[in-house]
Amino acid sequence: MGRFNKLWAAVILLLVILIVVGSIFIWSKANRNRPIEITLPTSPETSRQITVTGAVNVPGIYVLKAGDSIDDLLQAAGGATAAADPDGIKLHIPSIDETEAPQKVNLNRAEVWLLQALPGIGETRAQAIIDYRQRNGQFGHISEITGVEGIGTATYEKIKHLITISD
Repeated sequence: MGRFNKLWAAVILLLVILIVVGSIFIWSKANRNRPIEITLPTSPETSRQITVTGAVNVPGIYVLKAGDSIDDLLQAAGGATAAADPDGIKLHIPSIDETEAPQKVNLNRAEVWLLQALPGIGETRAQAIIDYRQRNGQFGHISEITGVEGIGTATYEKIKHLITISD
């Protein structure tokens, strides 16, 4: 019987070792730091719009004002996540022929601060979009934004490539 107990003890010890090693391996993979990437458009028309992606809480397009810093952009993006690598911030300036589709703002879900990131949409117009959405329900098409007070076809033409109604 002693030999049988030694065999079971060896099997249990082997299983414990496998579980510990596997857990360490999985934990190290899950906690890999993700870099934060900030994309600056080269077009003079949109030179104030900055794309922030990676390990931030709210990736998206943000407006860079004179005097703003990288820290200001990170705060606008909700700050870095716990998995962020603060030494891994990348600055990407696309070439003119590079086609990178920006993240779109969902008109049916966006809050005031995110709507304000759209060109020509300040705090008043952003609140008007939310008020319109609350009164009339979700937008069925992005062109319905022209029904919001203060937003005409000129503004719609400037932002139509930056907005969506789908998830």
